[in-house]
Amino acid sequence: MPQTPPFSAMFDSSGYNRNLYQSAEDSCGGLYYHDNNLLSGSLEALIQHLVPNVDYYPDNQMRKIAPKILQLLTEWTETFPYDFRDERMMRNLKDLAHRIASGEETYRKNVQQMMQCLIRKLAALSQYEEVLAKISSTSTDRLTVLKTKPQSIQRDIITVCSDPYTLAQQLTHIELERLNYIGPEEFVQAFVQKDPLDNDKSCFSERKKTRNLEAYVEWFNRLSYLVATEICMPVKKKHRARMIEYFIDVARECFNIGNFNSLMAIISGMNMSPVSRLKKTWAKVKTAKFDILEHQMDPSSNFYNYRTALRGAAQRSLTAHSSREKIVIPFFSLLIKDIYFLNEGCANRLPNGHVNFEKFWELAKQVSEFMTWKQVECPFERDRKILQYLLTVPVFSEDALYLASYESEGPENHIEKDRWKSLRSSLLGRV
Repeated sequence: MPQTPPFSAMFDSSGYNRNLYQSAEDSCGGLYYHDNNLLSGSLEALIQHLVPNVDYYPDNQMRKIAPKILQLLTEWTETFPYDFRDERMMRNLKDLAHRIASGEETYRKNVQQMMQCLIRKLAALSQYEEVLAKISSTSTDRLTVLKTKPQSIQRDIITVCSDPYTLAQQLTHIELERLNYIGPEEFVQAFVQKDPLDNDKSCFSERKKTRNLEAYVEWFNRLSYLVATEICMPVKKKHRARMIEYFIDVARECFNIGNFNSLMAIISGMNMSPVSRLKKTWAKVKTAKFDILEHQMDPSSNFYNYRTALRGAAQRSLTAHSSREKIVIPFFSLLIKDIYFLNEGCANRLPNGHVNFEKFWELAKQVSEFMTWKQVECPFERDRKILQYLLTVPVFSEDALYLASYESEGPENHIEKDRWKSLRSSLLGRV
């Protein structure tokens, strides 16, 4: 993904690119163009541009306009299928589809194929959301499990998957599956609660759901806590050190694959305070590889190193000779942040009241790039046992992580000692 230019460079204080606007000398009926691309225009001019007149008057006969309407509906249902979860939208679609299908036999077959494809996508989405709900409802805190099951008979991630490269591949399976269910309209719904062109009017009576986008963010948090839990769990120092080195290898393979979201989640988990404070454990770890990974994901200079690596992965994907080379999984929270600030930092309308098409082109560009990445099929073989563990094994809460950390390596000061006593009392019922 191209690095987002600094807003101070892209836009002036009015929230738009003044140079581009002033160079847009080509205008037609209140619509302004630059290099044959529509830059801005009033809503009235846009509507007037589409109103039939002497030179432009579409034939009223459905037989002649049906192909273009069918093409529009097909692209709409393929690109934005979640729009049709709304009963009104589906009702209107079926009504229009019925009118088109009443014509030639060819149209009937195409309409039937379009509707069947849409219904399959919506059914798959419903099943996926049911699975997410089931996973969420059965989640348990790891500490609860520890109280009921001796630690000696509990599994850890290494006993389930001893090969870090295999684990990185299974993480990629989860990432691509969850990405695939995020609709492009969810980005809009995540930020826009009002009509984007009228701040006083509600765009929808109810906000559309952004459950799939939210579930993906929750997965990142779960993976971070899973990493921290697996590191803090072992009683022996050498086992904790071994677990850290294991996750470093997993993270490195995620980087090689192009799975930057799992990479960042693992680094975040290893940098959580309950883990980072384990100084005696870290002293036994060869951290050179981890230092390189941290450098790649360094947030300084607006994540410059990461954005450079992402551009390289995106370029590799464009010229890929194998499915593995096509994989690009961005650090999702940063992608959301980029889109959010682009949406908030640029005005929807220019000072003259025209629609700021330059902003919406850039938004569409970023979302379109994401849509390309999410459609890649995972080339790795699925391992149900590993996937089940990653998705359902209980993880520690933040307090439980601190307690496990203090139990492994004792408090270093009075503040930590007081917190340790408080956590032992509240979580374990001990003094």
